[in-house]
Amino acid sequence: MGFFTGRLTCMRFRVGGRAPRTFAQEHLDALAGHAIGKQRIAASDGSLVGWIAADHILDTSFELAKNIVNDSLHFAMRIDEVKMPADLLRAYYQVELQALAATNPSGHPSSRQKRQAREYAKDRLENEAKDGRYVRRKAIPILWDAPSNELLVGTTSVTSLDRLVTLFHQTFDRKFELLGAGRQAFNLAEVTNQTRHVDDATPTIFVPGGQLTEVAWMPDENKRDFLGNEFLLWLWHFLENEGDVLKLSDDSEATLMITKTLQLECPRGQTGRESISSEGPSKLPEAHRALQAGKLPRKMGLTVVRHESQYELTMQAESLAVGSARLPAPEADEDRARLEERVTQIRHLLETLDLIYAAFMQRRLGDAWTKEAARIKKWLHLERRPSS
Repeated sequence: MGFFTGRLTCMRFRVGGRAPRTFAQEHLDALAGHAIGKQRIAASDGSLVGWIAADHILDTSFELAKNIVNDSLHFAMRIDEVKMPADLLRAYYQVELQALAATNPSGHPSSRQKRQAREYAKDRLENEAKDGRYVRRKAIPILWDAPSNELLVGTTSVTSLDRLVTLFHQTFDRKFELLGAGRQAFNLAEVTNQTRHVDDATPTIFVPGGQLTEVAWMPDENKRDFLGNEFLLWLWHFLENEGDVLKLSDDSEATLMITKTLQLECPRGQTGRESISSEGPSKLPEAHRALQAGKLPRKMGLTVVRHESQYELTMQAESLAVGSARLPAPEADEDRARLEERVTQIRHLLETLDLIYAAFMQRRLGDAWTKEAARIKKWLHLERRPSS
């Protein structure tokens, strides 16, 4: 059932308007009104989009006990796309062409026969597709959390997100925005009246090479999502030089370790991308050399422990998207209690990540950032010996 089993992958969005006090039958009725199959008008590419109740790919039975758990609304968006098999189309073309050219004295098909063969093959495949045999169905899990008014979406596909924006607005008359690194920075700065600091922020230059006026993978610099890349670099530096325990603003502590994977890329788009897989990727010499060459982290594997709960995940820098997060196994015995515990675990994980990012932003927006950046630059220029 989507977010209730297995590993957690999601992007986070803030839903516009007032947060729901609670979810009720009216929300389920809205979902049912836009369930898959209710909207018969296909998109320009022939795809159909609608909601499902998330028990399985064909489930359109929305129920209070099933879809509303611990003040959250759980459902899924299903996308039905017609994918014609290209190899079968080529085969039909060859069969039709051979039949048309069978009586040609030369033994070779004419241009007209080739056109006819393509048309016949296409018509044959489209007739077969009418019974649905070539429809591919994909479900994207969604969790709307009432206390935070956040929408958790289990995909990073831009095309799927575009479809979700339209369907969600049609269903609930609401819009939502991505809670990426820049948006989260503005949210944190509003609390301390430091929004101008975020407005004035420019990418920090950690290696020689002149001012970095734009970042290759961010077409809209006004979003300030480059702060996510600086966050992962700062975290890397902190863990190697200040210890693995980070004090958080709520007086709790988070113990962190970089694990499994690192992806780095040149922000100028000149020296390419590097992906490193290892139990301790940040300790490898090639990881440090990538930083010295001017690359910035774009994705990082992390192990995080807070309040005795341990999480393993990957974090994407600009969007702060969570990937393949392993959550602690629920301890409750009853099924309903296990589902409610799972929602609580998801909230705790996201709260932990927000507090870690807030710890970085406290330094990034403070007057001491110049000295902090200088320490990172000095660390980058140190020679790295191969790790044992």
